[in-house]
Order: sequence, then structure tokens, then C-alpha cells
Amino acid sequence: MPQGQPATLDTVSATGIATLEDLRQHLQWAIELEHSTLPPYLTALYSLDPERNADAAQLIGGVFVEEMIHLALAANLLNAVGGQPLLDAPHMLPPHPRTMPHAAPDIELSLLPFGPEALEMFLRLEQPAHPGDPAEGDSYETIGQFYDAIEKGLRYLCAELGEDQVFTGNPTRQVAGGPFAHTAGHLAPVTDLSSALAALEEIVEQGEGAARAAVWDGDKDPFHPETKAVSHYYRFQELALGRRYQPGDTPESGPTGEAVTTDPAGVRPVRPNQRVADHPEGSAIRTAQEAFNQTYCKMLNMLQQAFNGNPAMLGMSVGTMYAIKGQAQSLMAVQDDEGLAAGPTFEYVAPEDRA
Repeated sequence: MPQGQPATLDTVSATGIATLEDLRQHLQWAIELEHSTLPPYLTALYSLDPERNADAAQLIGGVFVEEMIHLALAANLLNAVGGQPLLDAPHMLPPHPRTMPHAAPDIELSLLPFGPEALEMFLRLEQPAHPGDPAEGDSYETIGQFYDAIEKGLRYLCAELGEDQVFTGNPTRQVAGGPFAHTAGHLAPVTDLSSALAALEEIVEQGEGAARAAVWDGDKDPFHPETKAVSHYYRFQELALGRRYQPGDTPESGPTGEAVTTDPAGVRPVRPNQRVADHPEGSAIRTAQEAFNQTYCKMLNMLQQAFNGNPAMLGMSVGTMYAIKGQAQSLMAVQDDEGLAAGPTFEYVAPEDRA
């Protein structure tokens, strides 16, 4: 994340962040961006037999946990500037395939089993920005450019209004540590410009790598403590190319370390982009999909409570995540009439319709 001078009005005009309300809107978009990655990652992860595809399950599982940290950091950022994070809402779960919120239309998200098509999608959504790419507050080409726009907006507003007029949120709404403390990621409170910039840096470096020219994200690898962690984009390159990055490797060299093995026979053939309406009411698959959607929406509600004054709910949401995992894997053990595996649909269920 560049640590430049405070942005001027000219430099923020292209980002769309010139007022505190603009900033809050973009940080809500950041929450929606981070959440939008979860259903595709979970679908691919749960399609894997973790014994036959241990490498892939470990890599994708680690990315999912860090995306949860990014979601919490985005909520901390929004809370810090006096906003109210929203997660339990219909627009958080539009039908798949879908575009990433407020992104360029070619960043399309689908619910796919693990395989080359899923990896191609993941590489596109985690694609690093090039050094010198402009900040983009809407229709962004890369996630890094979107967060650059937020950084510029933050710097500009702090220079214009003063930090004390920007960071007006109640610090008791901040979440920290929590159920993700064992990962390489850092979930820290945001209370001022310095901690806000650190949160933005954490999000971007874990996704695309440090300084946009490195494979590593600056953290230690929790599974291999003797090495640095590889950023999300390059973790997916490891899976696509069948080899791990090792010290000395660069984006240009590619990975030259030990082999990463995947077993296509250990992947459940999940039908892409399923919908509840694909099956008749009362059928076993539809009933199980509806139950999954209720549980997932309950988790969104728990996260919303956690980010709106009840931080203890973050830990409680982990139990719901385990329930989601069990329901998804049970669904994928069932085949439809064409021999394809059923799977979760990630459709919104209104609170009054939840059991």
C-alpha cells in the first residue's frame, strides 16, 4: 500500500470519495466485496475430499479464513468512521453467476467445484494491480485499485477535516483477535488513520502480495512457520501450476518448490450455480438447500450483530460456520438425476422465514 502524501481534491475526484458519507458508502462496498468471495471459495473447498486433496483443501481453507478477517477489518474501518455495517440483507446474496460488487463486469463469480475453471475465476478476482495502476472507487479492475481509492479518500478527508472528525466511531464496536487469532492474518481495532492504513495494507497484501511485485504477503505461513505466507493470488498459482513457491521465487520465475498435488477423482462433481427453484418443493435436495440457506443467513445475522455493538457474536458465529460445512458436505453427497452432486445455492432467506 503506497504511503504517499495526503491526497488532494483533484486526486480523489476520480475515486468518488470526497465526503464522509462517500467514505462510509465505499467501506460498506468493501464489506460486500469481501463477503462476495465467500460462497465461491466455500463451494470449491467443500467439493474437495480433504484426504485425497489435502494441499488444495489447506490452501483454499486458509484463503477463506483470511477473507473472513478482511470482512471483519472492513467492518472495523466502517465502524471507525461512524458507519453501520450491513450484512443481513437480500443484496448480499444475489443469484450466481454474479459480478463482484461495483467491480468491472469481467470479474464474475460462480459456484463451481474445485478445478481449472474455479482456479481461473479465483486468479481473476485476486489479480494484483500493476505498479502505477490508478485508484478506482467504482468499476475497479482489481481489488487493490479499489482499496487504493479508499486510502486516498481517507487521507484526503483526514487532511481536510482532521482525524478526530473522521474517526468518530465508538471504539467498543471494534472486533479484534477473536476466532481467527491462530491464522497469519491480523484482526486489529481501527481507531485512527495509522491503524486504518494498517488494516487496508493487511487486506491488500494478503490478496495480491506485498508491494505488487512480490509473491509473499508479509506474514508467516501458519502451516509452515519457517517460511513467509504466499498471497492469495500466488496460492492459486501454486494450485494451477502444481508447485509451491519457495524463497527466491518471483512472479516472473514462477514456483520452483515442492510439488502440489491434486486428485481430480477426489472432487465431488457439483453442478455449477444451483438454485433452490431447480428442484420441486418438498424434494430432498431442495429441502436440504433451503436448510443450508437458513443457516447461512443466520450466520450473516450473527456477523452483523458482532459488527454492530456485540463483538462476542463473532466467536459464536464460528459454531454456525461448522454447521454450514456439515450441511454443504451432506448436500454434495447427494446426486441429482444426471449424476451431478447437489450443492448449496447461497440464496437469501428473509428473517421471518427462518426457522
